[in-house]
Amino acid sequence: MNVILMYGGRSGEHEISLMSCASVARNISASHNVKLISISKDGKWYLEDDSVINELKNNPQAKLEVHPVEANRVSVIPGSAKDQTFFAKGQAIPCDVVFPVMHGTYSEDGTIQGLFEMCSIPYVGCQTLSSAATMDKETTKILWKSAGLPVVPYMCLTKSDINDSKRYDQLLQQAADTLKFPLFVKPCSAGSSDGASKANNMRELSYALMDAFSWDNKVLIEKAINAREIECSVTGNSITQDSARPCTMLKAYGPGEIVPKHTFYDYDAKYNDPDGAELKIPALLDDKKLDEIRKTAMEAYKVVNASGLSRVDFFIDRDTGDTYLNEINTLPGFTSISMFPKMCEAFGLKYTDLIDYLLDEALAAYQDKSRLCTSRS
Repeated sequence: MNVILMYGGRSGEHEISLMSCASVARNISASHNVKLISISKDGKWYLEDDSVINELKNNPQAKLEVHPVEANRVSVIPGSAKDQTFFAKGQAIPCDVVFPVMHGTYSEDGTIQGLFEMCSIPYVGCQTLSSAATMDKETTKILWKSAGLPVVPYMCLTKSDINDSKRYDQLLQQAADTLKFPLFVKPCSAGSSDGASKANNMRELSYALMDAFSWDNKVLIEKAINAREIECSVTGNSITQDSARPCTMLKAYGPGEIVPKHTFYDYDAKYNDPDGAELKIPALLDDKKLDEIRKTAMEAYKVVNASGLSRVDFFIDRDTGDTYLNEINTLPGFTSISMFPKMCEAFGLKYTDLIDYLLDEALAAYQDKSRLCTSRS
């Protein structure tokens, strides 16, 4: 199979994508013909030389980066056959399926998925609508809450709110009065804890909002819960699952538990500090609770019409025992220490097999959509 791995992108999670894609490139089955397309922080696409993936496979210390060689710029031609869509150096790049090993804005938010749809290219992960909806944490909460699923109490502020000083002050007071300190503040559409922080008083809340609004024009203020952090991996296609094609059937792996050694599971704990958190797979819960988490994770996945893969994150309140959905990541981290592949492997789906599983589901989703009518003639 001709597989294109894409990485980088115009995202605050650009560097995480480099680590995730390096791991996928090292572990993808040798039976595939793999090409790498990198995207710079200013949005330019480049075909990487084959020597890059060879170096990754042969040198455990090698790191992935974007090589901005102008002669290797990639062109995209919508409306062509899928093996005639991507061009570089005057030649088509062989492509049966794309795995966008990318996170965050312009990667996980429906934008690149829409491009793949316009180009009629099979790709790993959620389709355009579910990618866009789940990237926006407020929209995700609205969908889950409407389905009767438990979400953390919250408020959402927009850039227009902070442009009106009187309204801004009123909303801050409302947050303090109704949600009570401490509070968590986070951008609606950022990941890897970019722009997220904890506020213990009004002064810290103002600083936290300033930081969060530098990442997004919508910001969540959430009640801070004395929580255990639980995560569950899910694969399959919530719209077209078919028992005749196992890769499309919804399946939950885990859950696992994150025990942060920082104030909370922030960017540094996730990616820079190898001792930033202790990962427990399965989570230290009784069998009934483990089963409840798995079922809720699949229900949350179905509500947002997810497909391919997602990591569904939960909080369990240490004081009350209540369980809350936190968020869903439709292109979760694939680094060597990332929870998504670790949970899959702990429950029997090894890393290389997981990659093949996702590629197969991407092709199945493409075939299902290709059968649909687009014209009366």
